[in-house]
Amino acid sequence: MKKLALFLMFILAGTSLVLAAPPRQSFIKVTVTPNHADWCYNCGEKPVFEVSVTDCSNAPIKDAKIYYEISEDFLAPLEKGDLVLKKGTHKLSGHTMTKPGFLRCRVWATVDGKKYDECATAAFEKEKIVPKTVMPDDFDAFWQKEIAKNAKIDMLPQLDLVPEKCTPKVTVYSASFQSFQKGSRIYGTLCVPANYDGKCPAILIVPGAGCRSRAGYYTEAEKGFVTFEIGIHGIPTVMKDERIYETLKNGSLLNYPSANVDDKDNYYYKRVFVGCARAIDFLASLDFVDGNRIGVMGGSQGGALTITTAYLNPKVKCGAAFYPAMCDLTGYLYDQGNAWPYLFKNKALATKERLETVKYYDVVNFARGVEQPMWVSYGYNDLVVCPTSIQGAINSMPKKPVLMIVPQSRHWTYPEQDSARSNWMMDKLKK
Repeated sequence: MKKLALFLMFILAGTSLVLAAPPRQSFIKVTVTPNHADWCYNCGEKPVFEVSVTDCSNAPIKDAKIYYEISEDFLAPLEKGDLVLKKGTHKLSGHTMTKPGFLRCRVWATVDGKKYDECATAAFEKEKIVPKTVMPDDFDAFWQKEIAKNAKIDMLPQLDLVPEKCTPKVTVYSASFQSFQKGSRIYGTLCVPANYDGKCPAILIVPGAGCRSRAGYYTEAEKGFVTFEIGIHGIPTVMKDERIYETLKNGSLLNYPSANVDDKDNYYYKRVFVGCARAIDFLASLDFVDGNRIGVMGGSQGGALTITTAYLNPKVKCGAAFYPAMCDLTGYLYDQGNAWPYLFKNKALATKERLETVKYYDVVNFARGVEQPMWVSYGYNDLVVCPTSIQGAINSMPKKPVLMIVPQSRHWTYPEQDSARSNWMMDKLKK
């Protein structure tokens, strides 16, 4: 039994780097292919999307029924309809964009009563996308004040060994520190190389949305890097009963991204942003960490927190973000995508107070001040975080980041993307 438990632990450790795995192949395959190999177009060009429905041997499914929509990124359809593919294929065209952005063709096929879907997204002069968010005059002062206030609060760090998670190569701790106010703590899973010699480089892993345990990042730790995977909700990340996380996720934390959004001084993410910045200070304070070699990475909400943390703490040497959320939060009000967490999906919610708050929390405004080397990866087909908002943030960075764009990917990563991220970051953190 102990051998089985150890085996499962190693499996979990080996897969912990995968932010979100691509879906498995199904027996029926829907394919949507734009007529430019790079999926990129000039404004005014009309892409042609070839749709096919095949089985697992790539044989066309005759008389396949499809429903399709063609729309600008996260906006209402420009065209939609039902078709029967007599020969298993069809070409859709006739639409373009006159401004920089993304045009998506999404297709649902029904075969033997079961639905399958796929999409393809054409990019129109994406390097020219300009975010709609406004930079407040006191943006820097606002956040400098919050960081200074947090610095006056005793960190009171705590490390508790978690023997059942340790391996011969990695020592694992449940770690925490005080942040934001007395009694409020940030928790995380700290992985330390078992036989470190001197001071190690370190990587802070900031979380995607939701609430769950944090398995810890073993792969880099086995290569000599201290890794610290944190949660943001003030609860330990190694509780054995996963039901606790589920209860919180579906209860008190259900709508946390919009909690107190009417008040910029009490919005939920203030504590989160300064807590992530302090996590860098926590790592730098450890006697086995080289404070000059600390990176930060994450995906989705974690991609957003990667950028904000790099801006708020100059100790960050480099950052890597997968499909960062919370970018250009007001873009939807101008028919330019709808950035997670979709605060203005109902445009009636765009009150004066909320519009004032989001200026200080829009990741684009942090991106405008990031000076460190950055690595960013995303896909044009992302249906959770709109690519228009991601590219707008990229275009706002004063230094061009290293980009790994995988057009066909959605809100997940291929193993090759994560390997590229890992190799880039480890190289940047070498002496």
